Amino acid sequence: MPRLQLTPRSAYPFHIRLAVRITDINYGGHLGNDRYLALLHEARVACLASHGWREMDCAGAGLIMTDAAVQFRGECFAGDQLTIEVAWGEAARTGFRFFYRITRHGDRALIAVAETGMACFDYRERRVVALPAAVRTLCEED
Repeated sequence: MPRLQLTPRSAYPFHIRLAVRITDINYGGHLGNDRYLALLHEARVACLASHGWREMDCAGAGLIMTDAAVQFRGECFAGDQLTIEVAWGEAARTGFRFFYRITRHGDRALIAVAETGMACFDYRERRVVALPAAVRTLCEED
């Protein structure tokens, strides 16, 4: 079976530092694979907030996740400080992608590379809507 290959981007304009909590640890003694999406969610919400937006109002449109991919590159443990970097890209008619790189703060070890596809969504009408121009601009800057 071929393995997923995600390529880190050359630049990530946003970053946040988050700690691995004891509740994030699985039976293997390291960060559980299910917890990566929660960490990416925290980073995504902080990135949006840095632009004055929220997932329910990103430049006038809501956001809904359409897919997620994570390539695990290293282990991390309770108490580790992680730097999660975020970039925007691949603008389309009704969505775009967030790109993430997770490193351990102390030694800069690469822990994971990830992507999430986002569609612009009107939660009241329950339908996909056009990508706002301000989001397209951000995607094109990265």
